[in-house]
Amino acid sequence: MSQANTHTKSLIGASLFSSAGIAEQYFSAAGIDIVAANELLPERADLYQAQYPKSKMICGNILSDDVFSKVVAATPEKLDFLLASPPCQGMSVAGKNRTTEQMLMDNRNFLVFKIIDFIKIKNPDYILIENVPTFLKLALPYNGKLLKVLEILTLLFGENYCIESEVFDAAEYGVAQRRARAIIKLYKKGRKWGMPEKSEVVTVREKIGNLPSLEAGEKSNVKWHFARKHSPKHIECMRYTPTGKTAIGNSVHFPTKENGERVRAYNTTFRRINWDEPAPTITIRNDAISSQLNVHPGRKKSDDTYSDARVLTPLELMLLSSLPADWNIPDNTPELLIRKCIGECIPPLLTKKIVEQINK
Repeated sequence: MSQANTHTKSLIGASLFSSAGIAEQYFSAAGIDIVAANELLPERADLYQAQYPKSKMICGNILSDDVFSKVVAATPEKLDFLLASPPCQGMSVAGKNRTTEQMLMDNRNFLVFKIIDFIKIKNPDYILIENVPTFLKLALPYNGKLLKVLEILTLLFGENYCIESEVFDAAEYGVAQRRARAIIKLYKKGRKWGMPEKSEVVTVREKIGNLPSLEAGEKSNVKWHFARKHSPKHIECMRYTPTGKTAIGNSVHFPTKENGERVRAYNTTFRRINWDEPAPTITIRNDAISSQLNVHPGRKKSDDTYSDARVLTPLELMLLSSLPADWNIPDNTPELLIRKCIGECIPPLLTKKIVEQINK
């Protein structure tokens, strides 16, 4: 965060659905000062506050009138910028909700209306709403019709704001991870907000290839670089699984059930990632070998087995998500909290590159 501010004067901003504040990691370098934030879950709110002590964190359900009023009161009358990342589990293809009918039964998908309420009150100059790509397809009931989020925003704010949407793949903007996020930008007419330039692809090897090799349960002297314990069966089948391959396809050493029967699963499970590509999308279940595409690439050993039969360490997840190696979080932060927050985040290098284009 050593770069000079893009703007001569910092933009004063607020953050809704902040989680641990990962999206905002490089905002100060980009000329944005988040002065107030809201998060539902106390452990995430605490993690946010530990990183951003000068920001006023309002912990609680924004659907509550009391909590919403506190968030509004915590922001100045003249607000330049708003970041909003409503929870996306109700729309994620990794979750259970896939059809419009199912999505409409999930209250999390209606949180966008609190963003609308906030915009009406605070009238910020620049607004960044981010979510999973399905967010752009979600239809919500509004004025007796089912309308997509962009249609609702255009009806309400199209007269005063330029409204643009785009799906970004973080891997095209210097992040060593393929992660698609939907971005909606609203900015006052007469102002400017350009598009970031794409950059060279960064590989897994470039980001984590220099870290010490670890087997399951081992620790290193590098902060946050320690390996989870795994079941001996899972470790054994991954030892015989080459880089980029899945143990599901092994002819001898393959995952089995308790009764010895071969596990039938998608070939994205029990799978090592590749060294020379960006990592696949990191999910919230990045703690399990049996989950999606999150086993270390490994290195071939002299006995034809492969090292690092484990999921990625917290540090490896941080680096592949464009967080700094010295991410400023408390030493006693629970490992699983780190893993969950990273599994849900938008990579902060991507948000930095997007907001750096304000006034350009």
